[in-house]
Amino acid sequence: MACILLVEDNDFIREALAGYLQLDEHTVIEFAEIRGVMEVINRGIVDLAILDVMLPDGSGFNLAKSIREVSEMPLVFLTAKDSESDRILGFELGADDYIVKPFSSKELALRIQALLKRCNRQHGSQLSARSIWRLKDQTLELDKDTHKLVVNQQELYLTGAEWKILLYLAERENVVISRERILSECLNYFFEGSERTIDTHIANLRSKLGNGDWIGTVRGFGYRFNGSSQNGCTEFSCPRESGEKPQK
Repeated sequence: MACILLVEDNDFIREALAGYLQLDEHTVIEFAEIRGVMEVINRGIVDLAILDVMLPDGSGFNLAKSIREVSEMPLVFLTAKDSESDRILGFELGADDYIVKPFSSKELALRIQALLKRCNRQHGSQLSARSIWRLKDQTLELDKDTHKLVVNQQELYLTGAEWKILLYLAERENVVISRERILSECLNYFFEGSERTIDTHIANLRSKLGNGDWIGTVRGFGYRFNGSSQNGCTEFSCPRESGEKPQK
C-alpha cells in the first residue's frame, strides 16, 4: 500500500482514478486545486504524486517545482497537453511519467504500480549499500540506503529520474547502454521522440556531477558510465590509485 496524492480538477476523472487506486489498497489524498497541496507534501506522508498540469489556481508544472524542492517522490503528470515541448518540460522538471488524456484508468493504475515497485526495489536492492567510483582524481559515492550522492566530498541532490539513471549506468560501468534500454529499465515509458528526454536527463546529470566526464556519449547508440569501481578496495588503496592510470 502507498499514500498517493492526486491533484485533478475534473471531478469525474479524479473520482474514477481514486477508485481504481483504492482497489489496489492505496490511500488516496484528493485535491481539485493547488491550494493546500504543499501542506500535505511537507507532512512527509505522500509516496507518489499525480498532477494535472492545468489547474484552476495555477500550473501543475510550477507545483512540481515546489515538490521537487522538498521531495524526490515519483511524480506523474496527467494532462491534455500532448506536445513534445510540454512532455520534455515535464521530464525536465523531474517527472517519472507523463500521461496524456484521454487515458485508461486501469493502465494508469498499472503504471503507478510499476513505479512503486521500482522504487521499492531501488531502496531494497541487495547490492552494496555504499558504492564508490573513481575517475582520474575525482570520487563519486552512492549510498542506496540513504539515497545520498557525494561527488568530491560534496553532497548533490538529484531528481528521482536522475537517481535511477545514474544508478543504472554506474552499476554497469564501461558498458554502453542504449537510450531505449534506459527508457525501459529506468523510466518505464516510450513514445515518439521520448529518447530526447533521456538526453535532457543526462545533460542535467552532467551539470550536477561537475567537470568530470562521468557519463560518456557513444554517438548513435547511448551512454556509458566512465568511473572505475572501488568497491572491495580498502580506503581507496587499489594499485591504480597510487599513480597508475586506469585502463580505458
